[in-house]
Amino acid sequence: MLSATELLKYYETGETNFQGVNLTGIHLFGADLIGIDLNQADLHSAVFILAYLNRAKFNKANLIATKMSGANLSQAELVGAVLKDADLHGAILQGADLRSADLTLANLLDANLMDADLRHADLSGANLTGACLRGANLREENRRYSANLRGATLRKADLRGANLRGADLSKVDLRGANLSEANLVGADLSGADLSEANLKGSSLTEANLVQTNLRAANLFNARLNRAMLMEADLASANLQGSLLAEAKLTKAHLAKANLTQARLGRADLSRANLWEANLKEANLTDAFLARTNLTKADLTEANLTRAEMSSATLTGAILYGATMPDGRIHA
Repeated sequence: MLSATELLKYYETGETNFQGVNLTGIHLFGADLIGIDLNQADLHSAVFILAYLNRAKFNKANLIATKMSGANLSQAELVGAVLKDADLHGAILQGADLRSADLTLANLLDANLMDADLRHADLSGANLTGACLRGANLREENRRYSANLRGATLRKADLRGANLRGADLSKVDLRGANLSEANLVGADLSGADLSEANLKGSSLTEANLVQTNLRAANLFNARLNRAMLMEADLASANLQGSLLAEAKLTKAHLAKANLTQARLGRADLSRANLWEANLKEANLTDAFLARTNLTKADLTEANLTRAEMSSATLTGAILYGATMPDGRIHA
């Protein structure tokens, strides 16, 4: 087993290959170890706080309970590495390869994971509050090879443009997270908390959003066609210009939601609450509005052609210029 002094001495002479060495509990606080090869090394409980580990190799290494807060691991290789309970608070992992890494219960608070490869990584129970995952890859196209985020905390995380296609995000805390332009096609977000999240321009086609909290979320121009939103809370959400064709919104809560120019053709809004919702210029062609609450809703110039709304509540609703189910324009 090498001591910290011995390892640094060898490294300074140009030696970078330390594959498979036992460095359990080693203290390398602030060390400059750029490009070091620690593949399959035992680094259990090691200390790398504020260390420079750019392009370092940790493939299949044992990094259980390591302390790497503030460390620079940009473009590092961590394929298959075990990082259970590791402290990566504020660590820089930009462009790092974390495929199949075990990050269960890891602390990634405010970590930079921009453009990181997290395919098949296990992030269950990890703390990703405030982490930046912009452009990160969490799903390989055409294969069931996605990251496990069950039980993870992603509050206020930056996931702009992240690939989360088909990911399991059920009951995940995503309050205030930035998911603009993210790929969430077919993702399971049932029961998740996305209140005040930014989902502008995101792709949520066929996503499971049953009983999801989207209160005050920004879904401007989001694609939600064929999404399942039964009993979802979308109160005060911004759905302006969003695509909700054939979406299932039974018993959804949309009070005071902004649905201006939303496309809701063939959407099921039965028993939904649209009290004081803004539906100006919305397309509701062939929509199902059985027992829908449209009290005080603004349907100015909305298209309701062939919509089923015979049992809908329209008390105080504004229908100026709206195209009614029978094709006539409401005066």
